[in-house]
Amino acid sequence: MRSKRTFLHAATTCLLFAGALAQAAQLTGTVTNKTTGKPAAGDVVVLVEPMTGMTEVAHTTVDASGHYTINRPSNAPALVKVTHQGAEFFADAPQSGTIPDVAVYDVAQKVDGVFVEADVLELEVANGQLHVIERYFVHNTSMPPRTQWSPKSFEIVLPEEAVVESAQGQRPSTGSLPTTLKLQPNGAKGHYAFNFPIQPDEGDKDTQFNISYALPYNGSFTFRPQESLATQSVGVLLPKSMTFTPGSGSAFTAINQDPNIQTFVAKNATPGKPLEFQVSGTGSMPREDQGAAGPGGPAAAAPGNGQPGGGIGEPINTPDPLSKYKWWILGGLALVFAAAAAFLLRKPEGTIGAVAQVPGAGVVTSAPHSYPATAISAASKNGALLSVLKEELFSLESEKLTGAVTPAEYAETKAALETVLKRALKNKS
Repeated sequence: MRSKRTFLHAATTCLLFAGALAQAAQLTGTVTNKTTGKPAAGDVVVLVEPMTGMTEVAHTTVDASGHYTINRPSNAPALVKVTHQGAEFFADAPQSGTIPDVAVYDVAQKVDGVFVEADVLELEVANGQLHVIERYFVHNTSMPPRTQWSPKSFEIVLPEEAVVESAQGQRPSTGSLPTTLKLQPNGAKGHYAFNFPIQPDEGDKDTQFNISYALPYNGSFTFRPQESLATQSVGVLLPKSMTFTPGSGSAFTAINQDPNIQTFVAKNATPGKPLEFQVSGTGSMPREDQGAAGPGGPAAAAPGNGQPGGGIGEPINTPDPLSKYKWWILGGLALVFAAAAAFLLRKPEGTIGAVAQVPGAGVVTSAPHSYPATAISAASKNGALLSVLKEELFSLESEKLTGAVTPAEYAETKAALETVLKRALKNKS
């Protein structure tokens, strides 16, 4: 009997070992320094598993030709992390085969070609406070391309009375998700800085910074936005029931294309020249489905009849400069989203695996598009879901390390993510 048990134990061990070997795979890839156009020889490549707290399960180094080979010990969700000049760049790790080329950039504290396309403030009143979400769309068009990164990569000025609720940064990479950050105090009251890389643009995708804050409110409040970089547009969105009054010398133009909200835009803001405007009254932003207002919907198809001109220098029917942001901005004022629900709402963008966020879930993307539901297969949806889950698990672990989430928040969010991930893996198999 003992001999039989020994045989069965040995056979089981062999089967388990064989299964582990079957799961193991060898991945190959390349790393290119897009600043120099040369292979990123010597950069360190690490395979990390988000499900186990970003455990590093394999290491290697890029060779002189820019190639590397790394072992994937299991089929657990994994990311490839490449470190270049202290900055980290990520790519999704397939189960086997070749990893798409990872682009890295040389790093500098300040680079030319960094500017703000839009600083967009969305306002509403609730519980005796003025709630604000402010979003910055930051471009890096440096040539040769470089990443701007330092403890003060991007500096902002908020009203002194502002109580910051949350802050996020989002890289321009395809499929990138917002990462919760801690704003760093930067001298005077209300002055803050983001310690977050501003990578070169990827096509029309830029770096985004989002801040949610609350202000004491007694019926009116005066804003004096101060831009740290050249800014093409400063936009203010508020409910129809509130009143907007521009300050002296502040050239805000009313954009009246959306019947549900008020929009005011000032062009070409510069550092050292603060704007001014006052808001008064109360009201909430609309919460209804904004799908029709997105690209391809009626609002994008044709402006309303009888639309007034956009002001001096703006011909009639000039497109709203904030139109490409507005359809998802209206989704709500919560930056911190419910993780599992957010993932279930995401959909892949086109055929390249990027993810777009359904309005209202609290995550923003730089170039939303609409696609016919029939054009996306169940397999591609599940693949995109897995990719998103892996990146969000990485973000969660990063937030834990930086103290951006409490232990209770970490445990609750990770449990939700793991539940969705297990279901996705089950569906995939």
